[in-house]
Amino acid sequence: MPAVTVADWTVLPRVIGAATDNEDRAPITVTTAPKGYEGEGFPVRRAFDGVDARALDPFIHMDQMGEVEYAPGEPKGTPWHPHRGFETVTYMLDGVFDHADSHGGGGSITDGDTQWMTAGSGLLHIEAPPEWLVQQGGLFHGLQLWVNLPKAEKMSTPHYQDLRASEVGLATTPDAGALIRIIAGEVDGVKGPGSTKTPMAMVHATVLPGASMTLPWRTDFNALVYVMAGGGYVGTERRPIQSGQLAVLGHGETITVGASTHQESRHPALEVVVLGGLPIREPIAWAGPFVMNTKAEVLQAFEDFQKGRLGTIPSENIPHVGVQGEIL
Repeated sequence: MPAVTVADWTVLPRVIGAATDNEDRAPITVTTAPKGYEGEGFPVRRAFDGVDARALDPFIHMDQMGEVEYAPGEPKGTPWHPHRGFETVTYMLDGVFDHADSHGGGGSITDGDTQWMTAGSGLLHIEAPPEWLVQQGGLFHGLQLWVNLPKAEKMSTPHYQDLRASEVGLATTPDAGALIRIIAGEVDGVKGPGSTKTPMAMVHATVLPGASMTLPWRTDFNALVYVMAGGGYVGTERRPIQSGQLAVLGHGETITVGASTHQESRHPALEVVVLGGLPIREPIAWAGPFVMNTKAEVLQAFEDFQKGRLGTIPSENIPHVGVQGEIL
């Protein structure tokens, strides 16, 4: 799980999370993500399944994609599919994903890169491993998050941000026991490169065995901790949490996460994603690839898609040419 790292964590800015009188966020629920398949058949874990949508706001959906070691010929992606009304954030840990859309946008993301797509008023989109990776196989592991857009932004112009691993904000804890990567938002003065429509923060942290980190967190944000690999605890009460589990945290000024002393040999440290955002608190109507405010708006999105108003598949030779109407 390379993402981005530095040889000497002690040279990084220190995140000083807490005075002893600060209120640390206690876990309200810890849920285990069920396993499933997405796109053309790549394995995922549905991180938000079974969680109250009000606790997730402004987030809608999150998949951990992989971790899977593909044999030659096995790597898979998605067919062409539409989106409207929200943003997708694809964070690549291992492997390579190419992406393209009906507006001519696209690119490639790999170890530690993030592709941030504001679907807004709508487009057609595809994500797939490059042909050379399909031929040789290899490790595939990533995360895709859906961030809701407020009503005023749902029909905004589609937009891309390709965030390179080298742009991510980096910090550590006072004892240099954790590497903190800020992808979006700000943590104790360290900023991430992502520009967000809704105020939010997204952090990927590696916590060494036996170490802990305490992050200052905006009190008007919600707080979610998802474990991608390893085991440890969350909160000062040390609630156990392990790979594939999501903790929803309550009110407070800080978030505490610690790693167990002993970790699996294939994952030598605890790997967590910490999310928080300003709740939008608007009605949600969600069906397949469209996240709107009303059922009528969703039906309109399906009609617009069927009539080609969300764009057409480019004529260039792209390996995947099907269009799928409902895909997560």
